[in-house]
Amino acid sequence: AHALSRTQLLSSGKRSEIMVKIEFKTSMGTFCVETYDKFMPYTSANFVGLVKDGFYNGLTFHRVIDGFMLQFGCPYSADPKSRRAGTGGPQPASTFTSLDGKTQHTRLKDGCIKDEFTQKISNKPYTLSMANTGQPNSGGSQFFINTVHNQYLDWFNKSTPSKHPVFGQIIGTSGVKVIDAISKTRTDRNDKPLTPVKVISAKVLG
Repeated sequence: AHALSRTQLLSSGKRSEIMVKIEFKTSMGTFCVETYDKFMPYTSANFVGLVKDGFYNGLTFHRVIDGFMLQFGCPYSADPKSRRAGTGGPQPASTFTSLDGKTQHTRLKDGCIKDEFTQKISNKPYTLSMANTGQPNSGGSQFFINTVHNQYLDWFNKSTPSKHPVFGQIIGTSGVKVIDAISKTRTDRNDKPLTPVKVISAKVLG
């Protein structure tokens, strides 16, 4: 398995400019993420803001399906046994700043953000995509890491109602190996890892 090259990600063939790098230290190893700042500035800023706030520290991967994806980012997952894991998000009407520092955004009354359906970036392996409930504007802090090409989850793919915008990718072969290892962890009937996979810390590099 290999991380995608930066020219393979946009279906339009445009080169993506990736700027912000984030390090996730987990109980199964460290991986790094880069966000698509130029093409997904709003969603990327929401994600980076949560990282800077320490929102993801101490949370666990609450849904792992080998051959599909890994889901993360629910505050309730701090308790690996919580039945509410997968249902939470940021605080209602909380704020985050645009990556250029010029604009302050306010999340919606339920803590979610608006859907950024602007770029046709497909849900290819090792990309990060916004999780949601299936309803418009229902993404918040939860995201998933694709481990295969889940093109039917693309917001511009009309074969299913699913609409999940991609906003970043795993970088480096060592990070890919960590993601692959997490994807192979044993899970219960609800796809929750039997041994919790915890994010010890997430921080912006540079």
